[in-house]
Amino acid sequence: MSKRAKKNEQDAGDGDHDNGTAPAAKKGKKVKEPEAPILYSDPPDKMNSKDGRAANMKITSWNVDGLRAWVKKKGLDWVRDEAPDVLCLQETKCAEKSLPDEITSMPEFPHKYWAGSDEKEGYSGVAMLCKTEPLKVTYGIGKEEHDKEGRVITAEFPTFFLVTAYVPNSGRGLVRLDYRKTWDVEFKAYLSDLDKRKPLVLCGDLNVAHEEIDLKNSKGNKKNAGFTAEEREGFNQLLAAGFTDSFRELYPEQANAYTFWTYMMNSRSKNVGWRLDYFVLSSALLPGLCDSKIRNQAMGSDHCPITLHMVV
Repeated sequence: MSKRAKKNEQDAGDGDHDNGTAPAAKKGKKVKEPEAPILYSDPPDKMNSKDGRAANMKITSWNVDGLRAWVKKKGLDWVRDEAPDVLCLQETKCAEKSLPDEITSMPEFPHKYWAGSDEKEGYSGVAMLCKTEPLKVTYGIGKEEHDKEGRVITAEFPTFFLVTAYVPNSGRGLVRLDYRKTWDVEFKAYLSDLDKRKPLVLCGDLNVAHEEIDLKNSKGNKKNAGFTAEEREGFNQLLAAGFTDSFRELYPEQANAYTFWTYMMNSRSKNVGWRLDYFVLSSALLPGLCDSKIRNQAMGSDHCPITLHMVV
């Protein structure tokens, strides 16, 4: 099942929310004009931590919704301008043998790592491209049930782990919600074990809008994948295990800041979206947090990229 089909259903279930079309007018009544969209403007980057240290690590994460199409849409031009130290990609939907030359030959990232679905080519998939070679790279979380779908890459650097993940979608009709609940428990255990060895950064499409502020139409989506009580509680449990949502740490009250918009109903131009993409940090890394960015002007996918500035 495609993520896009499910996401389309999510927004189609928004019910009484404005989708940009005026309701039919009663006889003699004026038609109410649709409200102007409330947009989010990414503020200037903060390049220092609270204690004054300068950022020395820049990580970008992007769900590209199909790597080959994203490359054709000039996604790599944006990456070159952003110039991160590490680029993490999710939902690549591309077997390693089919990767475009434009990305496999990128000199900016001499160290490239790929994971894909063992059983379904063109499904799921993550990648990590690094300027500096990690000490070690591993794939999956040590559970065959999850690892066959190619959802996690972990890189060990001298002072931290970097984990990129494409968290399973609960699906249309919540057909995979039970599986997702199992994933949440076992993924949290994996991260907690890593955290005992070295602090970590988790980035990627976590397929949950944590709080009502994290999506436009919260009331109409409480029984849709990405905003069920079970998925939100799974994220609560991750935070309770000693991890922090970096964007909310810096911008606790910022509304209308989203990273995903369905292709339907002009949702992106109206900013009817969800915040599904995160940088989650171990508590030990918080003193080095400088900024957590939502690059919502970057096109090429139904998600936009996010960028982390930190001191390591």
